[in-house]
Amino acid sequence: MQQGETTVEKLGQYLTPFQHKLLLKSLETDIRPEYRRRIEIILLADTGHSQTEICKTLGCSPEMARYWMDMAQTGRAHRWQEHPMGRPKTVSDEYLNRLQELVNHSPRKYDYSFGRWTAQWLSKQLAKELGIEVSACHINRLLKQMGLSTKHPVNLI
Repeated sequence: MQQGETTVEKLGQYLTPFQHKLLLKSLETDIRPEYRRRIEIILLADTGHSQTEICKTLGCSPEMARYWMDMAQTGRAHRWQEHPMGRPKTVSDEYLNRLQELVNHSPRKYDYSFGRWTAQWLSKQLAKELGIEVSACHINRLLKQMGLSTKHPVNLI
């Protein structure tokens, strides 16, 4: 080692003491079970456990173990929370409120020539207003969940 060069001490095989401490501290917080498993895989890999041992201990798939072991090995363990779970949620409360408001008013109020909304036109209007594109099929699902429909309009204003 040359003068002025520093080394980062390793506690285990891949993590620095700081990374190790940070991951352990994250386990103490209220995090989703999926995130907890990611951290546990990284910590077990750091202590030299094999993929098979990790899968058996945590009950996770070999693919998941392999992925997070690789993240630890390549110095990316800190990214355990950067990969969101599941499909991103595009529909916000604001979106749902606006959908409900639109369905309860005549499309003519918004300068359309037709008198009843369709899911496709609701989707287009909401995309124009809020910039969130949702399929007509999903609009119908949302309406059903809210107890609304485009088929039987209530007293449209």
